[in-house]
Amino acid sequence: MATKRKPAAPRGTARERLIAAANELFSRDGIAATPVDKAVSRAGVATMTLYHHFSGKDGLVVAYLEHRNEHWNASWAARIDRAKSTVDKVLAIFDALQAWADSGEMARGCAFVDAAAEITDRAHPAWAVIDRHKADLLARLTELTGSSRDAQRVLLLYEGTLTGLLIGHLDDPVGQARETARALLSG
Repeated sequence: MATKRKPAAPRGTARERLIAAANELFSRDGIAATPVDKAVSRAGVATMTLYHHFSGKDGLVVAYLEHRNEHWNASWAARIDRAKSTVDKVLAIFDALQAWADSGEMARGCAFVDAAAEITDRAHPAWAVIDRHKADLLARLTELTGSSRDAQRVLLLYEGTLTGLLIGHLDDPVGQARETARALLSG
């Protein structure tokens, strides 16, 4: 009988290992369902190390979301840079989303929507990161489309696509959203 292998411990500095552990656990199990001692254990550090680098679980949640934001922005920017036309630069948001979905980065959907659903207290420090992430998406789309109205429509399609990917009730939600956005931008 084959034994189930435990995933390799994250590598890097203690801070990086804590963020990697949070990314793995929060993305898989959710923020509320992940006790801080599980993240500490997964990172292979002492509890005091967490408090040395973060203000506790809230600080780790903020760092996790900032980490996700940085990686998302880099992935999206790379696809924007490869796009030839203005429309394709806008549609790059869907290309980046498809790549994330294919990589397994979205087991629980969008990390920011998931965090917003789990953290109902808007005074929680994670909300500043959630708000900034969504505002940055809209600002970048506005820059790319040259139109606040078109940017909002594309963002609405993107947000709906996140739900479609999470629930799995639609055929090819990314492809459908991309096609709809192309029609919107071309019309």
